[in-house]
Amino acid sequence: MLDAKTFRRARIGTAISFFLNGFGHGTFVARIPDLKNQLGISNSVLGTSLFFGAAGVLASLQLAGWLCAKYGSGPTTKYLNFSLLITPPLIGLNLGLVWFCFSLLINGFIFAAQDVAMNAHGSTLEVNSKYRVMSKFHALWSLGAFSGGALGGVATQFKISPLINFIYISIVIFIFATLIRNFYLNSSVDKHELKHRMKKKRPKVFFILGLLGLCAAVGEGAAADWGGILIRDTFNANGFMVALPFVLFCTTMVVGRLSGDFLAHKFGTKNLIVTAGLIAGFGLSTGLVIGGQLGVLVAWFILGSGISVVIPMMFSAAGSIADKEYRNQISGGEAIAIVSGVTYFGFVAGPPLMGYIADHISLRWAMLIPAALALVLSIGARKILN
Repeated sequence: MLDAKTFRRARIGTAISFFLNGFGHGTFVARIPDLKNQLGISNSVLGTSLFFGAAGVLASLQLAGWLCAKYGSGPTTKYLNFSLLITPPLIGLNLGLVWFCFSLLINGFIFAAQDVAMNAHGSTLEVNSKYRVMSKFHALWSLGAFSGGALGGVATQFKISPLINFIYISIVIFIFATLIRNFYLNSSVDKHELKHRMKKKRPKVFFILGLLGLCAAVGEGAAADWGGILIRDTFNANGFMVALPFVLFCTTMVVGRLSGDFLAHKFGTKNLIVTAGLIAGFGLSTGLVIGGQLGVLVAWFILGSGISVVIPMMFSAAGSIADKEYRNQISGGEAIAIVSGVTYFGFVAGPPLMGYIADHISLRWAMLIPAALALVLSIGARKILN
């Protein structure tokens, strides 16, 4: 068990890591409409471009899990924090479509690797302290995304270029990564011997948890990447209003995730996820049917309220199950990497799927797909979780 001082410092460092990841992501999302305008591309081309970012995510997961197992999640998180400052300026340069796709690939790879490491570190804190903290960490991610999205919206309003905006984001990341570099747990806490374990069959439970997370990831990814496009192109919003759907979405994600650990303890993980899926599915559908700028804001607000707790609970469960039931077979970092790999396929498939379908039936009605998947999540959780 960790002593109070070690736990407190590691918790602060991990929380800030989550914030930095969300901060960078939120700023990028808020500037997607501007980047799209600079390139002069259609929804389907933008969807294909976003696929490169998601492909970078998938390409990094196994490596990130291996690094956590070999060197410990603490040191891995520390060094990957600094890598986050590399890609925002690369995207901001926006030197044509090929460069845009390349920069998204690198961005997805780096941000996802750091994501796996910090989630593994959060799970290690839970296992070694007996406190539930994962949902609160994800609340810090959402708070970071909210902050980045709001700043991106302000930058758009004052016509600050994405490149200048992204350079300042990298400076902020560097400052905080430097301040917390010594806050993490030592490698000895959770590094695992890798010899002879890589060939063993991976437990199916982690893939099932990933599928549940995937249903939420499609909605989260679609809300992040397409909210601004929907309210601007379909309902003629402009200025800060373009960033507002994502800002509202992140607000409810923060509130939901701050409450997630308490709610899971009080009502149980199964009941929490079943209810969350119903709220997200019906709320998003209702807002889309209402239509208009108000309908979009209502839809994104309720969607965030519903799916906020799903992915944190999947990661927390993965780390706990790996430690308690498969300790000699798989590390917590590797288990989270499996869940992440399946979950993040939703981020791979979601944005391109929305773009392709939007070109045929409109983006408004294409967004019914994540609404339906939220209901599938609710049904699946009811049947699978204990």
